[in-house]
Amino acid sequence: MKICGIELKANNIILSVIENKQFQDIKTKKLTLEDDEKQEDIRKFCNEFLLFLEQENIEKIVIKKRAKKGNFAGGAVTFKLEGLIQLNPLCEVELISAQSISAFEKKNEIEYPSSLKKYQEQAFLCALYAS
Repeated sequence: MKICGIELKANNIILSVIENKQFQDIKTKKLTLEDDEKQEDIRKFCNEFLLFLEQENIEKIVIKKRAKKGNFAGGAVTFKLEGLIQLNPLCEVELISAQSISAFEKKNEIEYPSSLKKYQEQAFLCALYAS
């Protein structure tokens, strides 16, 4: 199964794809929503994301949850991005808590692939957790 782990940061979605527990070093590592108040930019982001899912044959998406309130609460744009991702008609979407990811990382000896960028680590862990 081809799984895409996603971490939401500001107006970006950071992507990491694994297939059969193996990291796939794909060209697209993140997608950006330029202006969340412009319908044209939102449509462009949605189209780019759907094209990515189709081209990479993604079967499942796993998103790292963000806090809804408090010091580490996600920004408004990240919630909009999450909604757009969940509306995709191509594959299922699952949300994973940061605590679950952290516990998974502690219980398992995770070897990060050399081609994985540092900023992709959380997205990679999401995908690995769901595999």
